[in-house]
Amino acid sequence: MYYRSAAKAFQEGLKGQPYDIIIVPGFPYSGQEWDMVHKMRIHWAKYLYTNGVAKNIIFSGSAVATPYIESRVMSMYAEALGVPKENIFTEEKAEHSTENVYYSYRKAKEMGFTKIALATDPFQSRYMGKFMRKFEIPVALLPTVIDTLKVLNLYEPNIDPESAIKKDFVKLSHRENLFERLKGTMGKYIIWHEEDLKKKRYRRRFKDRMVPDSASNKEH
Repeated sequence: MYYRSAAKAFQEGLKGQPYDIIIVPGFPYSGQEWDMVHKMRIHWAKYLYTNGVAKNIIFSGSAVATPYIESRVMSMYAEALGVPKENIFTEEKAEHSTENVYYSYRKAKEMGFTKIALATDPFQSRYMGKFMRKFEIPVALLPTVIDTLKVLNLYEPNIDPESAIKKDFVKLSHRENLFERLKGTMGKYIIWHEEDLKKKRYRRRFKDRMVPDSASNKEH
């Protein structure tokens, strides 16, 4: 059911191509061979870039479960697969999936990209779609189509991940308990920009973790 739904959502997302940039959320890296999730997300991002659906890729994710900064590792794999380095960007602050989307959206926007899409696996795409609709974040969906992945050569290229290691790393699970991590997954720690909160009730609710429009303008 998820796969059929993802294929349908992908066809809908294709109507907006080409996208200036796609957001690819991170996943923990062990320092050894890559996980199945890495294989899926990185090869899918490369497929979208190679076929002209997206002009650039932004990988998102800090060091969360292991000392490796997830977005850096994924960017190394993408470059090793043949995506030009100048078309790869990283967002290294996010520690939860909702933060992957929002902080990457903000970075892409600040770099001047306007047509943005999220490219991830069907399960995460479905959940993040609800989050983006709730807050009216203008990011399209390009979920992985499993049947397409099946015909690709999903090999793992060699990388040297040492430069992706974060110094003085402390696991997220040692900094946040399960309840706190669930809150993070639901976006409870996001530092919002006022201009992105379209509804007044959200601006009131998040006023203590919101960058006012005046401050946002000063940043530029």
